[in-house]
Amino acid sequence: MLRSNRSIQDIDRDHLIHPVTSFRAHEARGATMLRSGKGMWLTDTENRELLDAFAGLWCVNLGYGQDSIADVAAEQMRRLPYATGYFHFGSEPAALLAKRLVELTPAGLDHVYFTLGGSDAVDSAIRYIVHYFNAIGKPSKKQFITLERGYHGSTTAGSGLTAIPTFHRFFDVPYHWQHRIPSPYPYRNPAGSDPKTVIDASVADLTAKIEELGADNVAAFFCEPIQGSGGVVVPPPGWLSAIAETCRKYGVLLVADEVITGFGRTGPMFACESDGVSPDIMTLAKGLTSGYIPMGAVMMSDAIYQGIAAGAPENQPVGHGFTYSGHPVSAAVGLEVLRLYLEGGVLANGQKVGADFAKGLAAIADHPMVGESRGRGMLGAIELVANKKTKARFDPALKLPERLFEQGYTNGVIFRAFSDNIIGLAPALCCTKDEMGLIFERIRRTLDGMLEHKDIRSALA
Repeated sequence: MLRSNRSIQDIDRDHLIHPVTSFRAHEARGATMLRSGKGMWLTDTENRELLDAFAGLWCVNLGYGQDSIADVAAEQMRRLPYATGYFHFGSEPAALLAKRLVELTPAGLDHVYFTLGGSDAVDSAIRYIVHYFNAIGKPSKKQFITLERGYHGSTTAGSGLTAIPTFHRFFDVPYHWQHRIPSPYPYRNPAGSDPKTVIDASVADLTAKIEELGADNVAAFFCEPIQGSGGVVVPPPGWLSAIAETCRKYGVLLVADEVITGFGRTGPMFACESDGVSPDIMTLAKGLTSGYIPMGAVMMSDAIYQGIAAGAPENQPVGHGFTYSGHPVSAAVGLEVLRLYLEGGVLANGQKVGADFAKGLAAIADHPMVGESRGRGMLGAIELVANKKTKARFDPALKLPERLFEQGYTNGVIFRAFSDNIIGLAPALCCTKDEMGLIFERIRRTLDGMLEHKDIRSALA
């Protein structure tokens, strides 16, 4: 039994396992407890007010404290808190949300499977793809290709498609059927940063990998239209359409992972729209419910759906399902979130304030520690370097990411501090022009604060 005089931090430290966290480091540090949120702002248990420039975990696109979402969730909980999708049962919110997503996503994505989040959406996509090729009589197509620096969740299968070492260590992934090609990464592309050069290099890399494995053996290519957890790598316009054409040429399915980039994060409702691409499968989550409640989705083309459907006797179930697939409360929240994007003006506001975000990114590039700032819509990054000319990174021994995050928190701004000294930014789409200015003011103050440390100053060339 817990002692009543123990703090919530002690209880958390002793019992709660945090995602993607060093167990020992968390035992020593403990948790930073958040108490409330409204709009762009969070308040912690020490009553510090913080400007959240990362939308929780790229997900709170509408900002905190949208009362209509809470009202919809409460009403649905009272009316029908749960409905299984098994045994041909269904619920009105799930069916309506599926219809709305089909209307909003790129043409051809006519079917929806609901998940609890992005990781299991990716895992479901893998399972459906394997099933599809077996069903249509192409059982050799089992190889999957992704990008270096890509992130596709942390399930048993998805973590192998993810190309970030932390997700591989001691987990025995990637598997033999998971392969990768270089990230487009214009700032550090060996072929050069010219857009055509970057696109041509990626096409050549994908072509070579498919031909190495054999087109008859390659099932799918997974990619984020903009790589998120790999450091917000922004490919040039036309990159995704060139990749899509290469996939079509070789009969390889294109899976667009829009878990981060979807729902207005990059400007349009979905990042694929910028290149006019309609993938075979699209994975969604995060902004689907603005992080208010767990939900993800797999959008599937009719061709894949029909191939799966025709691959078994009429009454033979397709053996993939989750207890909470199409959860009515999550679906009701999703419908209200979509309404707020489109009818509540949030998507339009994000597109408008996105111009101020771009200006802020461009302006901060003059800081002595900044090698490059980049972004699209309301998704961006500031890459810090020790030498602007050579692009040399800071020595990991300086522990710059940890120091950046702590200094930013002290200055009242929350951002993502990646391990390779990249600051990730994803402000909510409800952000105002003044709040955007405040984000960059506090980030610049944070970077200036780093320069007050002799070891950081001496590392700069």
